[in-house]
Amino acid sequence: MSITPKRPSIGVVVYFAAMFSLGLYFTFASVQGDFGIFKRVQIDAEATVLTREKERLAEEVASLENKTRRLSDDYLDLDLLDQQARDILGLIRSDEIALN
Repeated sequence: MSITPKRPSIGVVVYFAAMFSLGLYFTFASVQGDFGIFKRVQIDAEATVLTREKERLAEEVASLENKTRRLSDDYLDLDLLDQQARDILGLIRSDEIALN
């Protein structure tokens, strides 16, 4: 009496092939898909860059608000006014000599 090994039926092979394919698909999608790991790292890096830019712009806005307050009617900084008149309008005092 010899026992011959029985080959698995075709349905079992198709079932395991389909499950293996689905597993590969979901693994690939979780790594490189629209909501995958690589996309998450890219979004985090972009968020860091945008946070730095936001902080830089906040400092620039604070500086401009300070200059605006210093040139307002309530508080006039004559040195800043003189500097702005020289830089923007090209004004000089009568006792100064302009060299080009």
